[in-house]
Amino acid sequence: MNPIQRSIGNIKQNYSDYKSLESKGKITFWKESLLNNALYILLIIAIIYTSFKNSNFLSAPSIVNIISLSAANLPIACGIAGCIVLTGTDLSAGRVVGLTACISASLLQAVTYATKMFPNLPVLPIPVVIIIVILVGGIVGWVNGFFVAKFKLHPFIVTLATQLIIYGFLLMYMMINGNNGQSLSGLDERFTKFVKGSVISVGGVAIPNYVWYACVVVIVMWFIWNKTTFGKNMFAVGSNPEAANVSGVNVMKTTILVHTLAGVMYGVTGFIEAARIGSNTANTGLNYESDAIAACVIGGVSFVGGTGKISGVVMGVFLLRIIFVALNFLSINMNMQYVIKGLIILVACAIDMRKYLVRK
Repeated sequence: MNPIQRSIGNIKQNYSDYKSLESKGKITFWKESLLNNALYILLIIAIIYTSFKNSNFLSAPSIVNIISLSAANLPIACGIAGCIVLTGTDLSAGRVVGLTACISASLLQAVTYATKMFPNLPVLPIPVVIIIVILVGGIVGWVNGFFVAKFKLHPFIVTLATQLIIYGFLLMYMMINGNNGQSLSGLDERFTKFVKGSVISVGGVAIPNYVWYACVVVIVMWFIWNKTTFGKNMFAVGSNPEAANVSGVNVMKTTILVHTLAGVMYGVTGFIEAARIGSNTANTGLNYESDAIAACVIGGVSFVGGTGKISGVVMGVFLLRIIFVALNFLSINMNMQYVIKGLIILVACAIDMRKYLVRK
């Protein structure tokens, strides 16, 4: 049975179950459905309202912009999603993105740029820089996973500590060779074209290359989560680490690998951000983790552990980015946008916990 047939079968079964309910049961069904999907309903209403207030919201340039902004955030969200599946989180993600972005920018500055951080260093091949930032991100992720798994520390505490450590390293890195914390810009043209160049246009609007890189990341992560032993072990550990250990799963190894993979995703995000932003500072990556966490929760990755889909993460990233772009089209004050972002996270977590308590 293919996925479409399975979905049709599930819809028929659910409809049959609904028809068999008494009137009180039907009222409860609709009440539960509305509460569980309240965030999606509000987002749809916001999209419709914004499109009426500003017709440019659903124009081709706006849609491509939403897709591009979402693609830039997909790798970090896919990384953090694995940590959430293990009932944890990762507060260091944004700072790792900032560090790897600044490393990428410093190694890929044009040789003719007047304030090049490493004036005697030629522009490195792009694959070499990708490997470097992946290693940096992976090492930070490995450290997070090791302390969580080995010493049974809560991921919140571990990643809060590494967040501060990485930020310290980032500030020191920005001072190298008399850079004195100046922004890293003047990037080599090959680098910017590799990330921001385009080979396909929609409605005359160019789609940047990093959208396709994000698609590759999503496919790889989907494969890892759904078609590998490691992916199955990750969900087993997230659901019940004791039961997973009894069934032969190496809980410590799985926890470390999940965080290491997350770190690799942060490195990929940093590489993309370096070129996308074009002028990187110590504040690059600030609060990126909050957007990624919100997107994961909206997409159904549960903090109770063992629940989540890559498709849900993608949906969550897109929905969150749509609402942020909508706020800009409505000329909502930036300070108020932080309030709304916090409320979205709070409501999403509350709905997620409510679903868990109902199932329990």
